[in-house]
Amino acid sequence: MERSEAHGFSAAISGAFLLSCLLFAAVNRRQRGPYMDEAFHIPQAQAYCHGRFLQWDPMITTLPGLYLVSVGVVKPAAWLFGWTGSVVCSAGMLRFINLLFSAGNFYLLYLLLFKIHHKNKAVSGFQRILSTLTLAMFPTLYFFTFLYYTDPGSVFFTLFAYLMCLYGNHKTSALLGFCGFMFRQTNIVWAVFCAGNVVAEKLNEAWKTELQKKKDEKISSRKGSFSDLISILQFVVEYLISPKNLVALTALTWPYIILVTVFFVFVFINGGIVVGDRSSHEACLHFPQLFYFLSFTVFFSFPHLLTPTKIRKFLLSLRKHPVQYSLIAVTSLFLIWKFTYVHKYLLADNRHYTFYVWRKVFQRHELVKYVLVPVYIFAGWSFADTLKSKSIFWILMYFVCLLAVTVPQKLLEFRYFILPFLIYRLNIPFPSLYRQLLELAFYIVVNAVTFHLFLNRTFQWPNSDEIQRFMW
Repeated sequence: MERSEAHGFSAAISGAFLLSCLLFAAVNRRQRGPYMDEAFHIPQAQAYCHGRFLQWDPMITTLPGLYLVSVGVVKPAAWLFGWTGSVVCSAGMLRFINLLFSAGNFYLLYLLLFKIHHKNKAVSGFQRILSTLTLAMFPTLYFFTFLYYTDPGSVFFTLFAYLMCLYGNHKTSALLGFCGFMFRQTNIVWAVFCAGNVVAEKLNEAWKTELQKKKDEKISSRKGSFSDLISILQFVVEYLISPKNLVALTALTWPYIILVTVFFVFVFINGGIVVGDRSSHEACLHFPQLFYFLSFTVFFSFPHLLTPTKIRKFLLSLRKHPVQYSLIAVTSLFLIWKFTYVHKYLLADNRHYTFYVWRKVFQRHELVKYVLVPVYIFAGWSFADTLKSKSIFWILMYFVCLLAVTVPQKLLEFRYFILPFLIYRLNIPFPSLYRQLLELAFYIVVNAVTFHLFLNRTFQWPNSDEIQRFMW
């Protein structure tokens, strides 16, 4: 890092943290007590603070990583600064843990952008800092910086594990992946993603060697025609069933294999992936979740994905491959018809934005969910088009992880899209400075509206005296 870039990064992270502290103070003044899921998380953390580690709220569905880290930070700080009484492990003190995670995420995002795009000499230090600032202010993640939720810590350990994986420190990566798993069980998918990075790299090297042997210039390691994809899939199967290759890959990925084994042991002993209340977290094949994620990604990355150039390229691709797109459309219609699920929370809780998205869009008419298929197809094409700089093996691996982390979820919840979005956004090529500034400005506006609604547009339910607030 050059001196000017270091100064710029220090100014950016300091300014972002100062802004976050001001917002943190405003949120804690208006909402002093636990809100929404904090009603379960805060008392549980306070029980741990008082040494009651066997006490557990059965309504909590995640493992106790957040509470253990909180106690590990708050208790030494209380001893060091002489804090006593109710201030120790208060709602405000516990929420501040996520503010620290937010600062850590800022630094990790910068390091990941630097590592992933280090070969691109055209990217300036200012662009890296600008992209870091933008991703650190990603609205769905940034909002939960100010509440005691698992998201900031979950993102922190997952991004840290990804960074260590990229640097080849796989034992540390697997250990950090375990920490991420302790915050949210589905993060095991991103530990598999880290192992998949290693496998994809080896597959890409072997594929290039294969091409040199055959001297076939028509097939590349990038996305090509359907026949090319079949050839690549056949190569993957042949490579992975080779005992020699399996031994080599196992030697490289054994820390992740141990972690995944621990995960399966946990699932066997626990009787499922969810701890505590399972009635509202039943796994199912909810394939439209992929379509919702693609739409979510286009919305938050519209400066990169929704451009006149991309629309023209998509229409040209549509004209060249009408049969393939027709098959995709028919498949999408079938998946929506047979695998659309509506969670009871989505219909009942009017504090979340998803409630209004569903009511204002999908409940307008029974046919709306089918009419949106062309939008989903464009979103998927544009999404894939921005990843064409990655190898086909990386894309296949990411897509498998994306399906694993989204499709089993019955509830449409934007928080579930945070990690797959960030990993996608980290790996696409750097856009122009204009598009970066537009993206940052858009995130600032969305955050401003979100915090205004949360802080100032409160309401009450008919049979309750509690103040309700709008949120993600």
